[in-house]
Amino acid sequence: MRTSLLRRYILGRVALYGAAILLALWTLAPLYLVALAAFSTRQATFQWPKPLLPTDFSTDTMQFFVNSKGVLDSVWNSVVVALVTIAGSLVLGAPGGYALARFRFRGKEAISLGLLISKMFPTAILAIPLAVVFLQMDLYDTIWGVALVHIAMALPFVIIVTAGIFVGVPRDLEEAAQTLGCNRIQAFFRVVLPLALPGLAAAAIFTFVISWNEVFAATILTLRNRTLPAQVLSSLNDSPLYYRYAGGFFMIVPALIFIFLIRKYLLNLWGNISR
Repeated sequence: MRTSLLRRYILGRVALYGAAILLALWTLAPLYLVALAAFSTRQATFQWPKPLLPTDFSTDTMQFFVNSKGVLDSVWNSVVVALVTIAGSLVLGAPGGYALARFRFRGKEAISLGLLISKMFPTAILAIPLAVVFLQMDLYDTIWGVALVHIAMALPFVIIVTAGIFVGVPRDLEEAAQTLGCNRIQAFFRVVLPLALPGLAAAAIFTFVISWNEVFAATILTLRNRTLPAQVLSSLNDSPLYYRYAGGFFMIVPALIFIFLIRKYLLNLWGNISR
């Protein structure tokens, strides 16, 4: 009996690790192939069959992309827009999530449902009204206008996620801080917020990804001050294949760097979940 249970346990662990490895390969294989093409010579891009190992390493393709007109400016615009989106979404969304998690008030369920419904409308429906409004407000073709749209897109997601995060923070700790002399705001910043930081970091990652990868609104609302995805999209039809590979890899790297910088908060979050 014990031998049978041990065998089942071993087979279960092998199946689990095997599935995890397959999932990791499924996720990393496209990234590897894009990176391989981005750091190969331009001629190697058109070779067939393509080698799976780097045989002709070169930075010419990446240099060609980086030195293309408007790329570096669009990278800076994307970074500014993403950071403003993260700051604005967390500043506005965290209090909203805290209110949904801690207070009872009339219309709470309707507000939660409205946040979900707001994600159902595609940006294409709002393109023309947004362009008209932004022209009237002198926000058209500015990175601040794009950041405002990205905040509006990410805010429902941030509110819903942070509400779940604050629900997981024990209310007793907050009440204990208030009995020791803290008011509600002090208890929030000294007790609740530090415990919620791992979850807020996860929300920040998804907000960054939403802003960094968003292309439709950035394309519609800008002409000269474009973000990197909008810049790449506008030049795809006239660009060679190796330019597209380099652009794809260049768009992936900042997200990986951002995740690496705040990885410790994610590890803390996973540790809390495992316990």
